[in-house]
Amino acid sequence: MESGETAARGRTVTKLADPRALRAYAHPVRMALMGLLRTEGPLTATRAAELLGESSGTCSFHLRQLAKYGLVEEAGGGTGREKPWRATTTSTEWDAVTDTPEMSAAAGLLRTVAAEGYFAQLMRWLEASEEEPAEWREAAQFGDRILYVTAEELAELGERVGEMVDRYFERQVRPELRPPGARLVTWLHLAFPNDFRRR
Repeated sequence: MESGETAARGRTVTKLADPRALRAYAHPVRMALMGLLRTEGPLTATRAAELLGESSGTCSFHLRQLAKYGLVEEAGGGTGREKPWRATTTSTEWDAVTDTPEMSAAAGLLRTVAAEGYFAQLMRWLEASEEEPAEWREAAQFGDRILYVTAEELAELGERVGEMVDRYFERQVRPELRPPGARLVTWLHLAFPNDFRRR
């Protein structure tokens, strides 16, 4: 496992490069815990359990597993399940293309678990959206675009969109930068060839 930081807008990254780390991270509760620690700040296992609807013992176990791979660490203070934990970085990445069957399988598992988590978040929004203010329902993004692009153009498009979205990233680590009315938003970026069934 490698860990690195980018100075741009406070974003720090843990890069998972070990199949054991990829498999360890590929668990819905662990990914949910990482999301909570990155958005809610340091949390105890007990508080995380309340927010996730899990038991404190389950959250304590998964936090210790995440700590084995450097994804979380104790934040200091407290004891047992009342000690707070924090994420070590603001983001997690792994290579899309791997060089061994073991890495490929682990990365595939992690992508699948992540996609299932994204879908669950989307479904929660769709179920709750009718109760949301009209301005947020109108601002929310839902739809697709059909494009004909080369691999190089798709990579460039991803970089350009990423640069635009990263303008707001520093607000994650510096709450004082959040303007009145700002809410926590998940921005999903998905783009992939859709003609593989025809080839």
